[in-house]
Amino acid sequence: MAFFGLSRVSRRLLKSSVSVTPSSSSALWQSQHKSLSNPVTTHYTNPFTKCYPSWNDNYQVWSKGRELHQEKFFGVGWNYRLICGMSSSSSVLEGKPKKDDKEKSDGVVVKEASWIDLYLPEEVRGYAKLARLDKPIGTWLLAWPCMWSIALAADPGSLPSFKYMALFGCGALLLRGAGCTINDLLDQDIDTKVDRTKLRPIASGLLTPFQGIGFLGLQLLLGLGILLQLNNYSRVLGASSLLLVFSYPLMKRFTFWPQAFLGLTINWGALLGWTAVKGSIAPSIVLPLYLSGVCWTLVYDTIYAHQDKEDDVKVGVKSTALRFGDNTKLWLTGFGTASIGFLALSGFSADLGWQYYASLAAASGQLGWQIGTADLSSGADCSRKFVSNKWFGAIIFSGVVLGRSFQ
Repeated sequence: MAFFGLSRVSRRLLKSSVSVTPSSSSALWQSQHKSLSNPVTTHYTNPFTKCYPSWNDNYQVWSKGRELHQEKFFGVGWNYRLICGMSSSSSVLEGKPKKDDKEKSDGVVVKEASWIDLYLPEEVRGYAKLARLDKPIGTWLLAWPCMWSIALAADPGSLPSFKYMALFGCGALLLRGAGCTINDLLDQDIDTKVDRTKLRPIASGLLTPFQGIGFLGLQLLLGLGILLQLNNYSRVLGASSLLLVFSYPLMKRFTFWPQAFLGLTINWGALLGWTAVKGSIAPSIVLPLYLSGVCWTLVYDTIYAHQDKEDDVKVGVKSTALRFGDNTKLWLTGFGTASIGFLALSGFSADLGWQYYASLAAASGQLGWQIGTADLSSGADCSRKFVSNKWFGAIIFSGVVLGRSFQ
């Protein structure tokens, strides 16, 4: 009897000190659907779990998908939640956070770990995050105009050059990382004041500005190695883009149109891809292609900028999201229409087949869906629409390949 009584007391003490365990997982998920008013309390903090992805003795809530409202536990997955700076009490927050999001409740910062936190050595994590290796959408947006141009430069009935696509793919990864490093070095004073950016490596102090400059030098050196694989015309044209790469991050301080300058910068590959294959430029084909990319960038980056419009007003920086205001969707419709029109003109000049125009119809639908359904008051929805542009780029690329191959 004494043993039975002691075991009951022990179970009660254990239940009061550990509120989230694998065995109580279903009750946790049910309680999240009802209210956030009952915080889940933990009375033990393992010092090794602070800002490091590992098992927490008392907080073993794991999820493999992006949805918090899942009823089945999967074990360690890509997107398990990482608790940074856990205090003596915390609450499980409801919502659909994305990687690297922060949520604050009673002084607790909650974020999701990326593959960088899971698999890379601690010494290189800051550099990988500085290059945004865990957020590949920027690389896709830089690479697609290059791929469009390379595919346009293919001979009729032929596939695009795999050699140049590989070179430009690596170049897009390096140049996008270099652009992010430059941006974080120049904007470190602004990033600390914006919720979405305050945990970036330089703004948070994870890396020093000197380390950022050294990493930038390495990225540019590797990019130079790729540029030297191209012909002389392309080398000069590619090197000239560095002026835009270094000046773009400053534009938000002086103009409401930094997204236009980003468009001029990130779509430079539309000019460079053709010259790398052909050794010269064809203005009737590549200039409309370049302008279409600029208009496309104004669409997706304005949607993206709506995430930060409140912080931008406080900090004093500018964007097309603030410039367009309540008329944003009208402006975006105009830029989206212009982008499709320039793409049609480029394809007509290149004498592409009907398959290309079928892809333009599909791309128009995707772009219209973005603009029509975007909730500009929701940062999460703006982020989803922004990321979906990788599919717009893929649709155009497939249309160029098919339109050229079946000529």
